[in-house]
Amino acid sequence: RWLLCLGEAAQSRTVQRSRVTAAADCAGRFECRCTDNARFALVNCGLYSTVHLLPEDWRSTVPRASMEEKREEEQCLVGPGASAGASGSEGPAVKPRCSSSQDSRKSSSSRKSFRLDYRLQEDVTKSQRDRHGRFMNPWPTWKFPSYPTILKRLLFEKNNSNVPGSKEVLDRELPVVEPYFISSPQLVGQTGSGLRVTWLGHASVLVEMDKLTVLTDPIFSQRASPVQFLGPKRFRGPPCTVADLPKIDAVVISHTHYDHLDAGSVAALNERFGSELRWFVPLGLLDWMQKSGCENVIELDWWEENCVPGHDEVTFVCTPAQHWCKRTPTDDNRVLWGSWAVLGPCSRFFFAGDTGYCSVFEEIGKRFGPFDLAAIPIGAYLPRDVMRSQHVDPEEAVRIHIDVQAKQSLGIHWGTFALAYEYYLDPPIKLREAMERYGLNQENFFILKQGESKDLNIEEDVFE
Repeated sequence: RWLLCLGEAAQSRTVQRSRVTAAADCAGRFECRCTDNARFALVNCGLYSTVHLLPEDWRSTVPRASMEEKREEEQCLVGPGASAGASGSEGPAVKPRCSSSQDSRKSSSSRKSFRLDYRLQEDVTKSQRDRHGRFMNPWPTWKFPSYPTILKRLLFEKNNSNVPGSKEVLDRELPVVEPYFISSPQLVGQTGSGLRVTWLGHASVLVEMDKLTVLTDPIFSQRASPVQFLGPKRFRGPPCTVADLPKIDAVVISHTHYDHLDAGSVAALNERFGSELRWFVPLGLLDWMQKSGCENVIELDWWEENCVPGHDEVTFVCTPAQHWCKRTPTDDNRVLWGSWAVLGPCSRFFFAGDTGYCSVFEEIGKRFGPFDLAAIPIGAYLPRDVMRSQHVDPEEAVRIHIDVQAKQSLGIHWGTFALAYEYYLDPPIKLREAMERYGLNQENFFILKQGESKDLNIEEDVFE
């Protein structure tokens, strides 16, 4: 039992000065409440992977006999000064890793999460704010174009997207197929130790892994806009509606731009699944989600992690990306942006969201790779001097594929909205060329039709 190792940590004066309260939770694991200084001392003693703060009402979830037993062990391990009645003012309350559905319904939204525990000693790129409290990109690769440059490019650069107006041409070039779960709902979740991915258009991806179904950046609306009569319109409609979806356990949101955070889709998902659906969002987005009616929301900073109640073996980590946020004229970068790593006992999935290329993907690959699947954007990259910092091109997408140590990757963020000036069919062509230049197997960075699915590491591929 790891708690016995606290004897080693107690030799540190830092731990002796802190007050540590130990308890047994419903899963029979030991949890620990301590100050930040004590936590870092425990990290140094190798106890970091199991230490996090407990909520203020933790005692109500622990049997009295277990509490008394822990008090006796605590006195033996850390001395008389480590009273079991530790004050609640020593740190903010954080939801425990294992929480019941009942606990989740009582208070399911949170600004707090687990710390980086076993990666605290490693050098990672933390989120940063400027003097006005707005989030900022900490990499030298970030350089937002000036507004005169943007205006010049938009007015004088030729738009080569050339999306045809003919539905027949689009059906031939970019077919949309009915997702398998509409006609064969019994197959949902039947992935064993493997993973299944379904592309629903743009950055919306349905991933089934480790007994969970996860949806990324859902947008089922016709326009990526605050209003549905103006703004970028889909030239390929969604392959299904929210009503057609199987049961979704979790949704991850990368940032607040309208093509990634769609109010209509959020409302529809919340109406259908309610508090049973857990939303994972970057720092600063909790208030917006709650005003939209969502109850089960977890707001995370970069490198923080949490889980779906009842599925604590699968960890959701908010990882960095190089981008920005804006939904109104005055809310520039008030909300953090990010990518997501979903880490299960059998499969690992990385969702890059919307991003420019930077060094952080090597950090992500080093800490969480290799990934069984990565969903990486390949479109909306021209003109380059405007888009470079915020949108990767296909070659940079391949570099992310390499950096995060993805075994296979899916190209997303193309073929749905005309958001930039490259030819609408170019992204997969440029992707194949980039994979060839890097000497990589082109099948390991694949493209799907909208609505199409692919099985990875599943014995029988039902979609072949």
